[in-house]
Amino acid sequence: MHRAWYQVRSFGAIAPGTRRAESFGNFGAASIIAFPPASLYGEASIHIGEATLIAPWATLAAGYSPDQPDVPPRALVVGDRCVIGIRSGIVAHESIEVGDDVWFGQDVYVTDSNHGFDDLGLPIGVQLGTHDPVVIGSGSWIGHGAVILPGARLGRNVVVAAGSVVLAGKVPDHSVLAGVPAKVVRYIDNVDRKD
Repeated sequence: MHRAWYQVRSFGAIAPGTRRAESFGNFGAASIIAFPPASLYGEASIHIGEATLIAPWATLAAGYSPDQPDVPPRALVVGDRCVIGIRSGIVAHESIEVGDDVWFGQDVYVTDSNHGFDDLGLPIGVQLGTHDPVVIGSGSWIGHGAVILPGARLGRNVVVAAGSVVLAGKVPDHSVLAGVPAKVVRYIDNVDRKD
């Protein structure tokens, strides 16, 4: 049973040179999307750098549905040497950029759009919110269960504590964020480091 599951996972993975990888806007050398993905669509608008690992049960989506015709060509960009943890979801409607060397823990969720709630006569789920680009700077660490919402712009080498919810706004380089909503709780600098 274990051997069979290992073979299924091996054959089901998406890697450079596979037919599925060729459907992406870019799929970098030595990158892999482990099998099984939870949800995967809009591949032509998804760009994955080199040596990036996307764990099983992750969601990568560009657009609202697999057949949406007007998704921006670079809706979702994931840099080189990234790790996207198991059961994480990155749902880009217009623009999410993840820099190089970014690591996600498990169950991280990132989106550039949310629901609306302006019309009291309509269900909230059918009211689309505004789009607001998300940027996660190179070298950042996103802790287990963190949520990054539309308009968040994280600088380089930012730490987001587990379970935090990051709202719209610019976050300086070398910050540590924690809480709901997340706030800067400290800065990482040479004074903080012990040799």
